[in-house]
Amino acid sequence: MIASWLMSSRHAVVLTGAGMSTESGLPDFRSEKTGLWTRFNPQQLASTYALEHHRQAFIEFYQYRIRTLQACRPHEGHMILADWQRHGLIQEIVTQNVDGFHQQAGSRHVIELHGSLRTVHCQRCGNTFNSIVYLEQRFTCECGGFLRPSVVLFGEMLPEQALEQAWQAAQTTDVLIVLGSSLQVSPANQLPLVAKRNGAKIAIVNWEPTELDGIADVVIHKRKIGDVLREINKEWKARDGR
Repeated sequence: MIASWLMSSRHAVVLTGAGMSTESGLPDFRSEKTGLWTRFNPQQLASTYALEHHRQAFIEFYQYRIRTLQACRPHEGHMILADWQRHGLIQEIVTQNVDGFHQQAGSRHVIELHGSLRTVHCQRCGNTFNSIVYLEQRFTCECGGFLRPSVVLFGEMLPEQALEQAWQAAQTTDVLIVLGSSLQVSPANQLPLVAKRNGAKIAIVNWEPTELDGIADVVIHKRKIGDVLREINKEWKARDGR
């Protein structure tokens, strides 16, 4: 069904959350047994307060996250989405993730709602560097400013441009596929509602139920996203004669 939606859509959008990246071996924040909540309290460490008042703990937390990110790679699902973009099956990817896996897999039209862990930037001059500098014990810019990860911290607003682009995508899409998002975090959890109000078909693929399952046309639980995408991809290729 989803394959036929994509083949007939004029503007298909994918929204990805942490569940998309956990299949690459990257731990998420909220899973009860495996999430980072069990080791750290992100609301304390991934915050503007920690940035200003507990900088060493802040640095160590992000060193751990960057080190973990360096050990992981995009999985087949990321590759499939990138291929769909190249063939015009989907137009945009909106992601709550900060890992950059979509871009690594070859996707070009990616809207990052929460920034990127791939870079750090100077709080003083704004210069940007690869986040590997954190693992090289470099935390200060040439100008003397502190280098912080280019992610949205607790206590900060989402980047205005990314938010506007995501809202526009939700308003114009006729097919929205949600992959691995619990749909608990605002404003990302509003995007399916916006899309639905504008007549879009909604598919939600998430290991656990979400509060928005009731508005979806297709809901898939307890299945790996990579497996689901592989099946959709196979159906698309069969229908398209590839």
